[in-house]
Amino acid sequence: MTRKTYQGISNDKERSIQKLVYAVGVIIKSKGYTGLTATNIASAAGLSRRLITLYFGTVDNLIETYVRGKDYWLAASGDAVSMMKENKGENTREILECLLLNQMDYFFSNEEMQKTILWQISESTTIMKEVAEEREQLSKYFFALSDKELEGRETDLRAVSALLVAGIYYLVLHAKSTDTLFCEIDLNTPEGMARIKNAITKILQETYNE
Repeated sequence: MTRKTYQGISNDKERSIQKLVYAVGVIIKSKGYTGLTATNIASAAGLSRRLITLYFGTVDNLIETYVRGKDYWLAASGDAVSMMKENKGENTREILECLLLNQMDYFFSNEEMQKTILWQISESTTIMKEVAEEREQLSKYFFALSDKELEGRETDLRAVSALLVAGIYYLVLHAKSTDTLFCEIDLNTPEGMARIKNAITKILQETYNE
């Protein structure tokens, strides 16, 4: 029987780093961004606080490592990214609809992303600003395509998209935090979710047809 070879200090270090990064997500889900302290993270990881300084320098560097590794917006885009790569500036409504509907599903089911968005709109930090800029890169790529299709028209697709994205964020956060109706719609039910998705589709159809 072949025995496993102990890889020594480097192996222990890698495991500890992974535990600390994972612990950031645990704290975000359980305590929110305000709970991201060295003590809480180390406790969740079952490790000493000094390892955060040893491996990351600061708690902020550790949090940045975690956030950058998530790729929330890429994961939430579904098939939209591949659709954009194949698109030549035609039928971009289908891409935007795919992007928004997938984003709603992903955001609704991902507690970490919900807490991250709350963090982003509640506190100005370098980490969150950089994350927002990375998110905007995906938007720029899409709007470069939609501008070709809508050239010469007065359609302000950026403003419409901003309202829809903001609406998705608020409706989901409201449903998850209060478990109450919004405009007599319960987003926590399949029927309520379907109504909002149908409204998004109709808004986009009217926007592109105006």
